[in-house]
Amino acid sequence: MARPTVKAVLLSPQRPLGDKPLLVVGPSLGTSTLLWTQAGALLGDDVDVVAWDLPGHGISPAAKETFTVAELADAVVELVDSIAPGARFHYAGVSLGGATGLQLGIKHGERLKSLSVQCTGAKLGTPEGWLERAETVRTQGTPVMIQGSAQRWFGPGFMEHQPELSGRLLHSLRDADRFSYAFCCEALAGFDVRDELGSISVPTQAVAGAQDSVAPPSFAEAIVEGITAGGGTASAITLEGVAHLAPFEAPGHVAELLRSLITWTESSGAAK
Repeated sequence: MARPTVKAVLLSPQRPLGDKPLLVVGPSLGTSTLLWTQAGALLGDDVDVVAWDLPGHGISPAAKETFTVAELADAVVELVDSIAPGARFHYAGVSLGGATGLQLGIKHGERLKSLSVQCTGAKLGTPEGWLERAETVRTQGTPVMIQGSAQRWFGPGFMEHQPELSGRLLHSLRDADRFSYAFCCEALAGFDVRDELGSISVPTQAVAGAQDSVAPPSFAEAIVEGITAGGGTASAITLEGVAHLAPFEAPGHVAELLRSLITWTESSGAAK
């Protein structure tokens, strides 16, 4: 089975990698690196920020066959090795990108310095729901998802206050490859790492949106419980007024949370 390939966009200023901490940021299903542009710019003076796109989204090539969330995590490590071979990095991801982060913590913990999983869970939705959505998008295309996604993605009033910005992100969904989107749904159908959270040993932050119907704050708390039960360090944060796309809806708040986590990890020796 061919592993999916993911491509990246640098969100911080162009400079030699290695002098500053490396932060890799991952997307939610149907979005692109645009999800992280604002938060990345706020962090860019202090951190090298690299954002990746899901297969068939943004600049990443379409997937040709089915893949798992664990294989997405492998693809992220391959991506990092292509720009900074062997480097250890901080990781933050939203929804499917957050699920990928949990898999990184479980499978590639030696490569991580810290982990921020946002608007996600150790299991999301039901297999039946994801497989049904995969079939719908395969036959009807990604535009069929726009109305429902707009309702799930953004907190109350966000689209009215930020019509151009939210419109651009919904265009990412419209332009995504329908088959790759369906493969992502199938990956989520098979994703359940609730019994493996105890193996995550890197400092972890679980961020939830108070208005998130997909991954409510209880999901973040369950992640923290699973990690701390195994002896790991983790904390949960809930952002008021935020739904499913924390770095897009509250870039300043998310950038500050990440700055605190990265600074603490780098200075405490936890990243050594």
